[in-house]
Amino acid sequence: MTQEDALVIFRESILLIIKLVSPMLIISVGVGLVIAIFQAATQIHEQTLSFAPKILIIGVILIVAGSWMISNIQEFFQYIMSYMAGL
Repeated sequence: MTQEDALVIFRESILLIIKLVSPMLIISVGVGLVIAIFQAATQIHEQTLSFAPKILIIGVILIVAGSWMISNIQEFFQYIMSYMAGL
């Protein structure tokens, strides 16, 4: 394995991580923004008010998109194995 091969695998893995994490991150930021606006409007500053909904939303996202995430990870693993077999 050359340095170029390692960099290709590293780049592809970083892109996969971004692809898998972005739905959770974007929705979590959106929920946090809505809750922050609600807290500012009502002047309720409770820490768990922003934390609990984010955890619940991320759990729902993992349940809904879990099979998609696993299939992407499996495809990446197969890509790595085929890439390594071609060396």
